[in-house]
Amino acid sequence: MIFGKEKSTFDFMVVGLGNPGLQYEKTRHNAGFMAVDRLSEKFGFDFNKNKFEAIFGECKIGDKRILAVKPQTYMNNSGRAVSKIASFYKIPYQNVLVIYDDISLDIGNIRIRRKGSAGGHNGIKDIIELAGTEEIPRIKVGVDKKPNPEYDLKDFVLGKIPKDKLETFDAALDNTSKAVEEIIKKGIDSAMNKYSK
Repeated sequence: MIFGKEKSTFDFMVVGLGNPGLQYEKTRHNAGFMAVDRLSEKFGFDFNKNKFEAIFGECKIGDKRILAVKPQTYMNNSGRAVSKIASFYKIPYQNVLVIYDDISLDIGNIRIRRKGSAGGHNGIKDIIELAGTEEIPRIKVGVDKKPNPEYDLKDFVLGKIPKDKLETFDAALDNTSKAVEEIIKKGIDSAMNKYSK
């Protein structure tokens, strides 16, 4: 995406991926939504704008202005909202930080990457396709592997976090929030060294 000389109002966009609707609340696939909700609690902002097929709010982290976004398109079409907002606010994709669930990571672990392929995740896949680049930073939040290979993937990711792992998952959401702050204040390498597992 090519941007004009006009500078963006915002320094970063932080996008949490998930599915809208009560039936999807607190499911594995909504780890991204839960992570940006935790960010809103920490920095005291509301998701008070409803536009571009997303709800979003704004805050400051350090001296940077941040747009926190939850696409409302359902997971597989997340790129529609992200591309519209990035284009409208002229935010380059290297400053779009995407947070989403990862079934290859144990609950409690997060992994930070500067760029990369979709790795089978349809939400980031759609964002990459519409952005035309894999150079999009991301934080992957562990939600555990399927209990066995035959288990239906859709059923698994749309299932709730088990009660006995909620405390561990909650700690990972806190670390995700800290990692976002670290990335914005000190850069992605610093956040990788501190929080990526």
